[in-house]
Amino acid sequence: MTDLDFMQLALKAARRGIGHTWTNPVVGAVIVRDGQCIATGYHHRYGKDHAEVNALKQLPDIAMARGATMYVTLEPCSHFGKTPPCARRLVEVGIQRVVIGQEDRNPLVHGKGIAILRDAGIQVDVLGTTGELNAAYNFFYTHQRPLVTAKYAMSLDGKINAAGNTRTQLTGDAAVADAMTLRRNNQAILVGENTVMVDNLLLTVREPAPDFAPIRIVLVGDADKLSQQLRLFHDHGPIWLLSRHATSREWPANVTVKVDAQWSVAGIVDALQAAGIQSLLVEGGSHVHAQFFAAGLVDAVQVYVAPVVLGGTALPAVSGIVSQAMQSYQLSGVTQLGQDCKLTYRR
Repeated sequence: MTDLDFMQLALKAARRGIGHTWTNPVVGAVIVRDGQCIATGYHHRYGKDHAEVNALKQLPDIAMARGATMYVTLEPCSHFGKTPPCARRLVEVGIQRVVIGQEDRNPLVHGKGIAILRDAGIQVDVLGTTGELNAAYNFFYTHQRPLVTAKYAMSLDGKINAAGNTRTQLTGDAAVADAMTLRRNNQAILVGENTVMVDNLLLTVREPAPDFAPIRIVLVGDADKLSQQLRLFHDHGPIWLLSRHATSREWPANVTVKVDAQWSVAGIVDALQAAGIQSLLVEGGSHVHAQFFAAGLVDAVQVYVAPVVLGGTALPAVSGIVSQAMQSYQLSGVTQLGQDCKLTYRR
């Protein structure tokens, strides 16, 4: 097996941690001796052992690490946080070579873990092949703001809802399940007030639920006018209400009301960045999508296209002025989901 083959094993292990490690990245590691994988580990949960340590713990005898090669999807950490630095642990146990999928973009770690290993005489090779595993984490530390994805389901003629302001489920079960995976992979979900009122959304992630439920964010004119009978408030997961008017109502402990008379897309993104939120999924509605596109703050678009035509006065997917300049995206994926089609675009 090649370095890339062993890194694929580490990637497979890392994906088991998706939804459970925020604000840490997901990471996988394998230990190899004489061309054979002898141990596998991954970062299970935030605050718990990292992938490298979990892999070492799978060895029947820690002495087996001496002279071995470790493949790890992300640069080993170099600082004391919730756990001791992994790079120093690899030095202690005598790992001879470390193959890294990508350097860590977090300035607390960036290059420092590699330096510890090389200073100890360990051979370090960086493949640069695993960046997509933690796309939002990488984006957050590169651009100092969350990665923003716009998501919607639309008809063949580009409409998202039938006339009459009633909820319309356009796509089938496979597309709905896929959208749940998209929610699970984001740390916050945002919708406008009208979408919550019309669709009466829960905005939750179906089973299997992650350890860290996405923060559900609603942009509203006046939080006090929202009915607490909405399904949104039936779940105890975290909710942010971004209100333009101060609230006089008592809210449950899981609801945070943030007041700004001039809430803008840039202001929302700044608030998320300040809270350390690395990824935002914008689910609508049509006017909210337009605001994010107009601000130039949509980094990815995921569209589910249903084989129906709504016509007439049905609501378009993006309604309003998008931008003075045309924005273009690159097609990065096409997936058939039953009779529906998922299109993924990125800048």
